[in-house]
Amino acid sequence: MGVKALPLPPITCLSFATMRQNPYLNDGRLGDVIAAITVLGTYKFYKLEVVRWTARITGSGDDADRWRRVFQEHSEFFRRTSEGDKVSLVWRRQFPRNYDVDAEAEHEPDHEVDGLTESRISRRPLTPSEVAELIGVAIKLHDRALEQKKARAWWLPLAAAGLSLLSVIVGALLTSWLR
Repeated sequence: MGVKALPLPPITCLSFATMRQNPYLNDGRLGDVIAAITVLGTYKFYKLEVVRWTARITGSGDDADRWRRVFQEHSEFFRRTSEGDKVSLVWRRQFPRNYDVDAEAEHEPDHEVDGLTESRISRRPLTPSEVAELIGVAIKLHDRALEQKKARAWWLPLAAAGLSLLSVIVGALLTSWLR
């Protein structure tokens, strides 16, 4: 069974007044998204508090605000739960809650284990090919953000040429006026 390609969301052009920088254009953001996808996709528990995800990703929970921003700005991959500050990967939320994190096995049917509080039952981790698919989507979204940034600058060479022409005209007028 092959993995289907996920459709990319449309990127719309905003007016200059409402234009915000695409979060993929932040320094190091693509690497952060890839790291978060990898960790949130493969860890045995599908949702944790941001501080705990930060510790799993970086080895320390000290930079939780940075990772909270990554999770919030990339809702195409991550969702916050209604239970406070917990975050999960969207794709994993679609699986039944029937994965025993200790036995690393899925149980059927999931309604018999669903609803247990603080249980050792989670949603199954993503396979390596599923993680690779999400990373591929992140790379494509990053590339599209770069293309969009280049496309927004189409007027710069035209403006430079216009200013050069204006400078030549003003220079010629000043020269003839001063004679």
